[in-house]
Amino acid sequence: MQRRIVWLGLTLVLLSSLQVNAQDENKERAYKKWFVGSTLLLLGNLDDTNNPEYIQLNAGYRITPKDVVQFRFKRSIYAWPLGIPFGPDFDAPGLNYPGHARILAPQLGYQRFWWKGVYTSLYVLNAFEKYVDVNKKKIGNGFTLYTDLYLGYQFTFFKDRFFFEPAIGISFWPVRTGVPDAFRAVEKKWNNYFIQPGLDFGFKF
Repeated sequence: MQRRIVWLGLTLVLLSSLQVNAQDENKERAYKKWFVGSTLLLLGNLDDTNNPEYIQLNAGYRITPKDVVQFRFKRSIYAWPLGIPFGPDFDAPGLNYPGHARILAPQLGYQRFWWKGVYTSLYVLNAFEKYVDVNKKKIGNGFTLYTDLYLGYQFTFFKDRFFFEPAIGISFWPVRTGVPDAFRAVEKKWNNYFIQPGLDFGFKF
């Protein structure tokens, strides 16, 4: 009798395990693999004082429920040193560049989900830059290699169709070449890293 109870218990455990595995497999098959999106940082374009003319387009592919590869394209104009932190110094008189830089930047990244919506991501960004002086005359070309590391959480809406990813990140640029002397003189007092928010959103399909 006890042996039958043991076998019955083992059978029920095995069946329940198979059912859970089947549910997990169905869930994995059901997740949406592709997505496109952008960022709420585009709202910075509403700044009339120093409009960055920022554009960001994201496209990605979910390899597994936890692993994502992503391509981003960024375009912007900036007239301030890259390492200057948000605060009273940011965009303060006398601390900006004598002109501005325009960048075109393709970016590749990997995103890993650890628990529910918690994720970390790492991106490598190649920024091709054109430097312009105060008279809007081109004075040189440059290149900056960025690495961006984020810690964030993905919120999903409307049956996992839409998502929003608030995050905190750090951007570090180990390679920076072709910066004109007048621009380098302004930025040399600042660090070669910058702490920034991440506010991506998108649509899954």
